[in-house]
Amino acid sequence: MTILAPPTQRPPAPARLPGSDPRLDAIRDKVVAGRRLSLDDGAVLYGTSDIWGVIALADLVRRRMHADTAYYNINKHLNYSNVCALSCKFCEFYRKKGDDGAYTRDLDYIQSEAKKAVELGATEMHIVGGLNPYLPFDYYTDMLRAIHDVAPGMHLKAFTAVELVHLARIAKVYKKSDPQSGVRCVLQQLKDAGLGSLPGGGAEVFDDRIQKEAWKTKIGSDEWLDVHLVAHELGLNSNCTMLYGHIDGRRERLNHLEILRRSQDKALARLGYEGDPEGFIATGIPQTEPIAAPAITLSGEHARLPTPDMSGDSAKGGYYQTIIPLPFFPDGSELEHLPGPTGLENLRTIAVARLMLDNFPHVKAFWIMQTLPMAQLMLEAGADDIDGTVVWYDITKVGGSSTHQEKSVTDLKRAIREAGFTPVERDTLYRRVTRNGKDWSAE
Repeated sequence: MTILAPPTQRPPAPARLPGSDPRLDAIRDKVVAGRRLSLDDGAVLYGTSDIWGVIALADLVRRRMHADTAYYNINKHLNYSNVCALSCKFCEFYRKKGDDGAYTRDLDYIQSEAKKAVELGATEMHIVGGLNPYLPFDYYTDMLRAIHDVAPGMHLKAFTAVELVHLARIAKVYKKSDPQSGVRCVLQQLKDAGLGSLPGGGAEVFDDRIQKEAWKTKIGSDEWLDVHLVAHELGLNSNCTMLYGHIDGRRERLNHLEILRRSQDKALARLGYEGDPEGFIATGIPQTEPIAAPAITLSGEHARLPTPDMSGDSAKGGYYQTIIPLPFFPDGSELEHLPGPTGLENLRTIAVARLMLDNFPHVKAFWIMQTLPMAQLMLEAGADDIDGTVVWYDITKVGGSSTHQEKSVTDLKRAIREAGFTPVERDTLYRRVTRNGKDWSAE
């Protein structure tokens, strides 16, 4: 007879995994409770060697908000001109009039691109360009109308805050003493011509020192925020970016995220959301001082995410849909002596953005600048969106790639599934798309 030895008792699980950071415990408690993290919490998230602990926390928030859904869309980018009055040190895109490679697209070209987008089944055209001092304001309203003539169902996400201030100036309605009124004037005209929402470019990092050194002729954070505030009041949703990894530091990125979430607090308060009167609000950051709204979070277990107002009632206002952290690529710019951020820093920054921006519905891993394999990893680090098919992107070329950067729907869906998530096609406003070939509708 075989006598079995008694089973060995399994040792109790350790309270903390080897190598984990005990400083994350208090942060974890806040995340689980859906409470706002402080800037000091953000510094811990950026500074800890336990990056996997940070990623796990970001994944917890991401899955609360979106379960295993990962979004993509079918879109087409249009850069109407690379002629620009600015000369930002980090930019490889801009040209001066007469330079080799300088271009400005006419309306026939733009309409032909819109027709191609329709044939591809695209739901969105993403339209941005340089601050071309030679184009009249009518060019921009004519462009939107020309696209709608051939693609009436296409959502037009167009013009960064930097461009919109420029348009207010060339339309001769911009006043330094009252910048919002001029921006409101041009935004209303653009909306009447077919503008659907704003992209988030041009934010870079909100910091006076960085602006003076790297893009001193560009609008500051106060003007950028004014543009998005006015857009929200007009019922236009918007997005926002953070270009990091150049001459910025981590604390400056955290300040940038604090400024954005306070701006979103204001938008959500207008939509009727109630906040936490005890929620953390940083002091000493000028762009947040005039905002009286409480801290409003969407990261709690039963929080309700905002949805776009399709009734046409602009009084209900818009909001920020997503944050898009963008790594800086030095090649070809005046800052090409800098190394740029590492892949690990990119992964950490996505996770920190998800945790700090507790009132943003979405975090995008823009595959064009992050690469598709990195975007797959980022889906487990807080991101819920990898953007779309793109087709043409002339702003940044990763690793010497051409401006024709395209992924098929099959590519994007496969990448999402390989990462362990369920692909869902969305439109620009994050409504689920039902498709029959190139014909589509949004829920």
